[in-house]
Amino acid sequence: QLQLVESGGGLVQPGGSLRLSCAASGFTLDSYAIGWFRQAPGKEREGVSCISSSGGSTNYADSVKGRFTISRDNAQNTVYLQMNSLKPEDPAVYYCAASILKLYWSGNIIHSRGYLQGWGQGTLVTVSS
Repeated sequence: QLQLVESGGGLVQPGGSLRLSCAASGFTLDSYAIGWFRQAPGKEREGVSCISSSGGSTNYADSVKGRFTISRDNAQNTVYLQMNSLKPEDPAVYYCAASILKLYWSGNIIHSRGYLQGWGQGTLVTVSS
């Protein structure tokens, strides 16, 4: 069963940085596009960033462009989200999910041309001084 495990969240001051990891269990990631999502209390889940299976194509929500960087290390079976210049509006539970088909954006939502799978428990990011 395809399973992803998110880690790397924590408490950081405004302007600080965190690197989130999305590790695959039971399968190899190199055939899958990966999306990062977040959900803050009382809000709907939104897309943050996505990366193609090769890593050659990346996309970001407007709210994180220039601050977040998505990358992947297929040899380590892991996708990363480097988050810099964190803002008070960034706190949320961050999730990753995999898609065997391409991912695309519609508004602030990441969709799969197939379906998203492997949702983990998420990792909590808190930004506070």
